[in-house]
Amino acid sequence: MVTDFFAYGSLMFADIMAAVSGDCYKSESAVLANYRRFAIRDELYPGIRPQKGDLVTGTVYFDLREAAWERLDRFEGRMYRRETIEVVFADGREAKAQTYVVRSEFTSRLSRKKWSPKEFLRSGKSRFREEYPGFEMLQRKKSDG
Repeated sequence: MVTDFFAYGSLMFADIMAAVSGDCYKSESAVLANYRRFAIRDELYPGIRPQKGDLVTGTVYFDLREAAWERLDRFEGRMYRRETIEVVFADGREAKAQTYVVRSEFTSRLSRKKWSPKEFLRSGKSRFREEYPGFEMLQRKKSDG
C-alpha cells in the first residue's frame, strides 16, 4: 500500500497538516505532472483534475499512519477521491503517492483561476484555519459520517 501523501493545497503547510493528520511527518517538495490546480469557487482551497501538459507543485509527506489517512479522508470530504499518482522530486527521483482529486460530479465547483500557495499564505491561511468545515469533521467519529 502507498503510504506517502502528495499535498498541493492547504495541507502543504506543515502546521495545517499536523493539525489535520494528528502527527508530524517528514516531507519533501515534489511535482505532479499532467494535473492542474484550480481554485474552488468561493473557497480558500484548491482542487486538482487531470490536465495534459500542466504541473502541480506540492509537498510529499512520508509514511503516513492509517489513523492519519482516516483523518485526511474525513477532512477532505465527499468532494475529493483519494488516488495513487506518481510524483517527481527535485533530484529526479520518482515515487508513488496518494492525493485527493476532485470527483467528476464536483468539477463545476472549480473556477478557471489557478490557486496560488503564496497567495494562500499571504491572505487566506488564517481564515482557512478558522472557517474550513473539514476541521469540524475531524471532531466527529468515523461512524457519524
